[in-house]
Amino acid sequence: MTSLHAFALILGAFGLQRLGEVVVSRRRCRTRPAVAEPRLFPAMVALHTASLTVPLAEAAWLERPFLPWLAGLSAAALLCAEVLRGWTLWSVRRAWNVWVVRPAPEEVVTHGPYAWVRHPNYLVVVLELVFLPLLHTAWISAIGLTALNALVLARRIRTEEAVLSQIPAWRDAMRDRKRLLPGIL
Repeated sequence: MTSLHAFALILGAFGLQRLGEVVVSRRRCRTRPAVAEPRLFPAMVALHTASLTVPLAEAAWLERPFLPWLAGLSAAALLCAEVLRGWTLWSVRRAWNVWVVRPAPEEVVTHGPYAWVRHPNYLVVVLELVFLPLLHTAWISAIGLTALNALVLARRIRTEEAVLSQIPAWRDAMRDRKRLLPGIL
């Protein structure tokens, strides 16, 4: 198996994870509808689809070399991101969704990574979009996808916080917490 084949398998695994998230979210939206995001969610789907295809195309077409040290660094960062994702999902449990859904006041989560930041799962996505392409030196994809993600996340976070700020418990708990990185951002 070549490094490019392994890269394709890893990207495929992340794609299956994304599909699983959508399936779980659809089930959860049966009991509590999502807030409408007419243009934003399709943009997010396009971005995540591109994150699974564009780096592979770049690595293949531009014959990007496999650099073990960069792949190792990227794999370590992705492993940390996946641990953070697991901790985040475990903390938020049934309130988590790929769409913006207003939780019940008793579902406001202030423990786990939410004790330090408002949106730990978005930090995971940022890390994935930077480091997945770098597994196979697809640095143009890493830069481009990260820039597009910044635009999408800026809007998504505002949308989500507009919904969540309607819950006094969330406003009170998150008032002093940064969005992605404790004390910084």
